Amino acid sequence: MTSSSDIGRVVANAARVLAQSQGQGLDETLQAVARAARDVMPAFDQVGVSTLSRNGRLRTRAAAGELVHSLDATQYELDEGPCVAALRQSELVLAPRVGADRRWPRYAAAAVRLGVRSQVGVPLTVDPKGTVAGLNLYSTVSEEISPEVRATAELFATHAAIAMENARERHTLNEALETRKVIGQAIGIVMERYSMDEDRAFAYLVRESSHGNVKLRAIAQRLVDDFEGR
Repeated sequence: MTSSSDIGRVVANAARVLAQSQGQGLDETLQAVARAARDVMPAFDQVGVSTLSRNGRLRTRAAAGELVHSLDATQYELDEGPCVAALRQSELVLAPRVGADRRWPRYAAAAVRLGVRSQVGVPLTVDPKGTVAGLNLYSTVSEEISPEVRATAELFATHAAIAMENARERHTLNEALETRKVIGQAIGIVMERYSMDEDRAFAYLVRESSHGNVKLRAIAQRLVDDFEGR
């Protein structure tokens, strides 16, 4: 079982992740999560964070260890392995003695060649709607996975997912503010260029967006760029 000291260490590191993520972007937060996870569970010397987009695309967003990108890419290409399973099934996946694991025969062989001896895939969820990312824990030092790993990983994942969602919300808010600013600038340009009032200028941008099947933000940005570059 996980001891109280283990739990305290996990909570302390999770708190550090949250502190580091304040004011940072999503990618910086994910990198902090990867580093902290490796500190919390030192038996796993290679740690990565993968995200799964709405269209099913898998992508490595953070890595702590030189083998992470190669191992992640192998799983994406083969569409199998603990990382893929954790993301798609939204459940923690333990893979001790990777070389003998029959669930993912092609990946297991490739992982052993790269030096992996055991692995854990941990979904990072923020609500019941599903997985937003996965924590990939690779060990090149031990084939066994201690009984404490599941509880430690799940506890850490809870705090890490909160940090990641906070960063995502900040990113969305910043994007919305930037979009509003660009559209406002474009409206001003159209008002001056065509002697229109604000409502007509906005309607003009909407028509351009609709006719060209281009997002309003892109139409506005193009106008602003052309105006500033003249």
